[in-house]
Amino acid sequence: KGKCPEDGWDESTIELFLHELAVMDSNNFLGNCGVGEREGRVVSALVARRHYRLIHGIGRSGDISAVQPKAAGSSLLNKLTNSIVLDIIKLAGVRSVTNCFVVPMATGMSLTLCFLTLRHKRPKAKYILWPRIDQKSCFKSMITAGFEPVVIENTLEGDELRTDLEGVEAKIKALGAENILCVHSTTSCFAPRVPDRLEELAVICANYGIPHIVNNAYGVQSSKCMHLIEQGARVGRIDAFVQSLDKNFMVPVGGAIIAGFDESFIQEISKMYPGRASASPSLDVLITLLSLGTSGYKQLLKERKEMFSYLSSELKKLADNHNERLLDTPHNPISLAMSLKNLDENNDAAVTQLGSMLFTRQVSGARVVPCGSVQTVNNYTFKGFMSHANDYPCAYLNAASAIGIKKQDVDVFLKRLDKCLKTFRKEAKQEKIINKISDSNTATEQLEDQKIE
Repeated sequence: KGKCPEDGWDESTIELFLHELAVMDSNNFLGNCGVGEREGRVVSALVARRHYRLIHGIGRSGDISAVQPKAAGSSLLNKLTNSIVLDIIKLAGVRSVTNCFVVPMATGMSLTLCFLTLRHKRPKAKYILWPRIDQKSCFKSMITAGFEPVVIENTLEGDELRTDLEGVEAKIKALGAENILCVHSTTSCFAPRVPDRLEELAVICANYGIPHIVNNAYGVQSSKCMHLIEQGARVGRIDAFVQSLDKNFMVPVGGAIIAGFDESFIQEISKMYPGRASASPSLDVLITLLSLGTSGYKQLLKERKEMFSYLSSELKKLADNHNERLLDTPHNPISLAMSLKNLDENNDAAVTQLGSMLFTRQVSGARVVPCGSVQTVNNYTFKGFMSHANDYPCAYLNAASAIGIKKQDVDVFLKRLDKCLKTFRKEAKQEKIINKISDSNTATEQLEDQKIE
């Protein structure tokens, strides 16, 4: 049926299946006589075992989705993986998706591939409209493709940074729709930025006849992000959406899924990929989904959502204890942010020092964002880089509830963060006492000087 099984398979069944696929490739035929330059020869037995002897990769020189005659097993693996991944995307919330394929590149380069495909459809276009998200790879994906990003600054609504729809429309009118390659929007992001207003952007794109590419990096794990994509495609225009394999399916970095609602356009993107490709990302995600089954993956999504609620409530308590606050970002379903105003007021370097302290205490993934840092990326200068705005009102700390997170991870993180913040408060208190003593000593010396005079 080409769908993910409801119940996961055990390891021995998966290995048997992979060995059956491998014996269909010509390099594993008994008595095979290869006289070409690419015959699936592997000198190391360890490397051969690591890849289950599936050595030929996927696709042909002209199309990453094409069937390779001398690699029937690898080709079948590729087709099955794409079919199963499509099933999972529908299960996660984008039910009207029609086509997708796994590409052996991470999200940034996969976005570049989408932009390069659009170039042939819109030869005059040189600009990409991009609601600002301070993450380097999605910005560089536009530069690498040879286009000029037009940064649309976000608007501050309460604590949240949201899409400036009027700014997007104004830029379309100023630059001319025919000169714009696409709108490049984002779903999954670090709070206090929240997912773009996808429905409204999709309607704008449909009205002006402009393509719309969505960076859905780690959005498959969020029903809210997937709902935004489904709704955007229903009411307006979304040409393709790109998501990472490692962030959504807990496999090694190196693969992404390009998906969309127009089957022919997704096929065009796959044909744009030059040459064959590594089968490793496809193999990793196939093994993972066969072992989980749809029930296992749904359970992981459910647990992630529960952990988000738990992290949110516990981080709020901790923030209140330290006279800080959990920023109010109800539109972000994965990431949370806690203000660091007291640290920022006491010492400019204290915010970055907190990040360093957490990292040395083996807390990974938490980000501390100071106010006003400036960064240049490919000759573009961003003020307030990492905060998604030129002047966000306060410094803050990020934490996310991503797929696979456990209650123990949350509890240990909160315990270590609490300890670090107490250390800062203790140091700040000591500094005040020292300053008071110093001021008192200075006053005494001045009195003595006056007496002598």
